Amino acid sequence: MKHYEVDVVVIGGGSAGLAAAITVKNAELDVLILERDKELGGITLQCIHNGFGLHEFEEELTGPEYVQRFINQVNELNIPYKLETMVIEFTPDKTIYAVNSEEGVLEVKTRAIILAMGCRERTRGAINMPGFRPAGIYTAGQAQRFVNIEGYLPGRSYVILGSGDIGMIMARRLKWEGCQVKAVVEIQPYVSGLIRNQVQCLEDFDIPLITSYTVTKIHGVDRLKGLTVSKVDRNFDRVIGSERFIECDTLLLSVGLIPENELTREAGAKISEMGGPVVDNNL
Repeated sequence: MKHYEVDVVVIGGGSAGLAAAITVKNAELDVLILERDKELGGITLQCIHNGFGLHEFEEELTGPEYVQRFINQVNELNIPYKLETMVIEFTPDKTIYAVNSEEGVLEVKTRAIILAMGCRERTRGAINMPGFRPAGIYTAGQAQRFVNIEGYLPGRSYVILGSGDIGMIMARRLKWEGCQVKAVVEIQPYVSGLIRNQVQCLEDFDIPLITSYTVTKIHGVDRLKGLTVSKVDRNFDRVIGSERFIECDTLLLSVGLIPENELTREAGAKISEMGGPVVDNNL
């Protein structure tokens, strides 16, 4: 087992983790970043649209450009980081246990731990969507990675369930790629993402937005063939007789994010009803 000792450990090498590590280093403390992926940058690497950096750098950047600014600062400050390193546990005395393929099990003793582990998307199972399980159902972020990083189109004709920012941005992205985006379907009577994205991603590209509706039936066995969407009332109960069929081969889910809380919960931290750790005014 390899042993390390530093002032601060940052778990997570996305934008938040990198910014935190830079702040710690500028305070003249030793810091180590532990990242489970093969590169720094986190989810921002696949967000190739603009709109980042306006507050931090006072200029408009794409996601990769934005996070590269932080990566450059990390390298300039010689902040050490370990990639493909999975943290499996940390104890109340701030001892971290992690594992990677090069060093095996690592033990890191530290004075403080910064959790910057991000979040994951809600899946079909998390929203209790009924029906068969054909190919062609993805989360919006999963499809975003396919298109922007891997270079694959998961389908040609899309419906997006949920009007979160990722969903609306992907609607525009798929339109740019020549795909049909039949509709963005939102269970609430209003858009859940930014109004800016509603205008720039949906209205500017003539993508229909259907509010107060949700998916109530999936058609297709081997591959998705279409969806039945139904109107919901103020209690989110299905309105009988309001069903509409939309033909499509791909459904993207943009139905919210869940904090990565496994380590936080195992460490004994209190978790709020919103799914994040309970913090005071001093975090």
